[in-house]
Amino acid sequence: MSDAATFFMLGASHHSAPLAVRERLALTPEKIATLRTRLGPAAGVRELAVLSTCNRVEFYGVAGAAAVARLEDEFCALQGVAAAEFAGARRHAAGGDAVAHLLAVAAGLDSQLVGENEIFGQVKDAYAEASAGGAAGPVLHRVFQKIFQHAKHIRTHTGVAEGAVSVANVAVELALNIFGQLDATRVLLLGAGEIGEKTAKAFQSRGASGLTVASRTLGRAMELADTLGALAMPFWLAPVKLGDFDIVVGSTAASEAVVTRAAAAAAIRRRPGRPLFFIDLALPRDIEPAVAELENVFLYNLDDLAKIADANRAAREVEVARARVVVAEKAEQLWRQIGPRLAADGGGAHDTTGETSRPPAVG
Repeated sequence: MSDAATFFMLGASHHSAPLAVRERLALTPEKIATLRTRLGPAAGVRELAVLSTCNRVEFYGVAGAAAVARLEDEFCALQGVAAAEFAGARRHAAGGDAVAHLLAVAAGLDSQLVGENEIFGQVKDAYAEASAGGAAGPVLHRVFQKIFQHAKHIRTHTGVAEGAVSVANVAVELALNIFGQLDATRVLLLGAGEIGEKTAKAFQSRGASGLTVASRTLGRAMELADTLGALAMPFWLAPVKLGDFDIVVGSTAASEAVVTRAAAAAAIRRRPGRPLFFIDLALPRDIEPAVAELENVFLYNLDDLAKIADANRAAREVEVARARVVVAEKAEQLWRQIGPRLAADGGGAHDTTGETSRPPAVG
């Protein structure tokens, strides 16, 4: 393999790594900063953007093979993951293939729920973070800006997003199956982030009115509760009060489980004959998997919900196929513009695009 610097993608996603592995690969902002400190132009990684979501952790940048290998080693060491284990889940692409992969991701074609909207914003955030930290140079600026344009085109001119089902909607439908109707149900939202908020609104749209928000930052819980017309609860109190709720949605960024099997068992004893429904949208998971072993308890995690949602994908297969053709065409066109210049420039040491290194505005 040539060690000339080129555009690359390295990472793992729901395609290659089960939920238990993705939990261990997920990067916090602090760890991303640590990686940036350890890896940079001096280490051969000339540009670097990091995309870390519930379903994937991926690195995009400009580097040669040796520098990419060092990135992989540093990542595994930082996460405490054996190199062999990561190799079993790893996906790597370079050049036009890496461009095509990024475009498929941004357009929602590589998502666990094909056609979903959230990933586009997450890709934009990864690029914005790299730009703000000085880790995006002329190649990433050019690639990401074009990717955003093409991803919007794909979503606008194909039906890939039509009929797409969100995790929140799947969770609501499951709750309806369990409780019949949601008017009298009490819902506890653990975490006050965007995913939790969307799920809470989905429950409210189907009649659930007894909503309580608990966040590690009480001020944020109160702010979201005010937006939703809900109540706020101190986070430490949530495990003690589980039995007061029918539905518990976990969506925090906690590094360990918020709801233990013991806490769930105590909760179910307080509500004999009444089911308790847990929806775990967090990574790492908020609810211990062993909670599912309890009688009259229902627990669904991200992978469970995605499998259910995927049942509607067959109706959109033709549109997905059309979108993939566009991805291939647009990625090839973009790489024909960038690849030769990158090679001639020796891997992006200078501006390979004829543009300044200042990031353009993200549309």
